[in-house]
Amino acid sequence: MSPPEFALLFTTVAVGALFQVSIGFGLGLLAAPVIAALDPSLTPVVVLLLATGVTAAVLALDRGHADLRGAGWALVGRVPGALGGAALVAVLPARYLAFLVAGVVLAGVAVSLRGFVPRPGRRSVLLAGLVSGVMGTATSIGGPPMAMVWQRLSGPALRSTMSGFFLAGSLMSLAALAATGSVHPDSLRYTALLAPAAAIGVLLARPLSSRLDTRRTRAVAMVLAVASATVLVVQQFL
Repeated sequence: MSPPEFALLFTTVAVGALFQVSIGFGLGLLAAPVIAALDPSLTPVVVLLLATGVTAAVLALDRGHADLRGAGWALVGRVPGALGGAALVAVLPARYLAFLVAGVVLAGVAVSLRGFVPRPGRRSVLLAGLVSGVMGTATSIGGPPMAMVWQRLSGPALRSTMSGFFLAGSLMSLAALAATGSVHPDSLRYTALLAPAAAIGVLLARPLSSRLDTRRTRAVAMVLAVASATVLVVQQFL
């Protein structure tokens, strides 16, 4: 990876971490398409490892607002989803995995824009956890299903509940990926190199969160995600 490419990835991770802390998701949505475009072999492990650290920081800061019962039911659905996602990573060639990442990003944005608001009952939370498990393990983008089912929660409750779910869910996904041999030394090396970018995003998000308009922040995240996914798709045909 060239220095300009790494600089782009570093910046994307920092911005993604800022969104993750501010609105409860965004790191995978922004960083996964960029990583897949630059080096598909790093997808999805690097983003999952970075997300583990970011969500742990958010949970530590907002732990008093978490809906642990709701997160627990979502994690029940995440278990079979993580196994299914790991199987996809093991059998899909890098080119098709790149298309899958782009497709998940665009589908997540489309659902969010339509404003669908499901009732956050046990069945819908279980289903969202299952879908998030497949998407999160295969592409590192598991935020949209959970953001959709928990969107009625207030800001701190949304951030802390999603962070608790993603912390445990990312560890599940990483364990499943490790079992299939999908965690490589390069993934660990790039995670260490990009960890300062994630830390910068977390540190910037706290003082900025009171000044950010949540709706506009989500809109910016969606636009950036669509742009990244589009570039990723175009790159597959060049």
